[in-house]
Amino acid sequence: MVTEPNVMFTPTFKYFCEKEEKVGRGNKFSMEAKGCFAVFLALVSITGAFSTTFTVKNNCPYTVWPGTLTGGGGSQLSKTGFELAPGASSSVDAPAGWSGRFFARTGCSTDSGRLTCATADCASGAVECNGAGAIPPATLLEFKLNGDGGKDFYDVSLVDGYNLPASITPKGGCSSTECRSNINSICPPQLSVKDGGGSVVACKSACEALREPQYCCTGSFNTPQTCPPTDYSKIFKDACPQAYSYAYDDASSTFTCAAGGNYDITFCP
Repeated sequence: MVTEPNVMFTPTFKYFCEKEEKVGRGNKFSMEAKGCFAVFLALVSITGAFSTTFTVKNNCPYTVWPGTLTGGGGSQLSKTGFELAPGASSSVDAPAGWSGRFFARTGCSTDSGRLTCATADCASGAVECNGAGAIPPATLLEFKLNGDGGKDFYDVSLVDGYNLPASITPKGGCSSTECRSNINSICPPQLSVKDGGGSVVACKSACEALREPQYCCTGSFNTPQTCPPTDYSKIFKDACPQAYSYAYDDASSTFTCAAGGNYDITFCP
């Protein structure tokens, strides 16, 4: 199912498309309007001008503050951050060709007069992230819409660490992907992020925690051949086999679907 085309009309073009004439009983489009509609369909077929709707759901027993970030220097979505109580959901529309990510902040408060969060904070000081991404560690839901071959590409990524379970479910029969496990409960001490009470609230990637090239796939480790999985990345992979566990974990972690569909994103699926 597709939503309303995201197409801009000039005033003249809009007037031309809206011309009607009465023929017999009821209104029918004039020949000019029919011609305009044909032009419109051609434009849609050429530009792929339909948008995608993401329905973001919170199945966690606590409030989360989802955020969005557009990649590649593109325009940010109309919602860059919002609050979701347990059981609540909200929709976000993205234009054709959009690429970016979703994440969810946890443990947020405004005690300081600014919104601050225990995990995945975007440091905007507000509910809206306004073009700022999640500070690791954070579970990421990544998308490239209408990519190569007219396909959407999507994945759940733990490359920047983990803060909560999440899933992506296409509406239309394509494969879902998820990380349902509570990795915080098995996070090694050297990767753990704890709150003021000593509870583990997030798990860093080895790259973020240790800052060494073999964990970050940088320097002489910047190819799939020279940067294999490590004991740390295997902790993430064993817990969430469908999710990206490190930079070159493509084979089992990237999913595709024909472009034009909509998606459910669920936190704590």
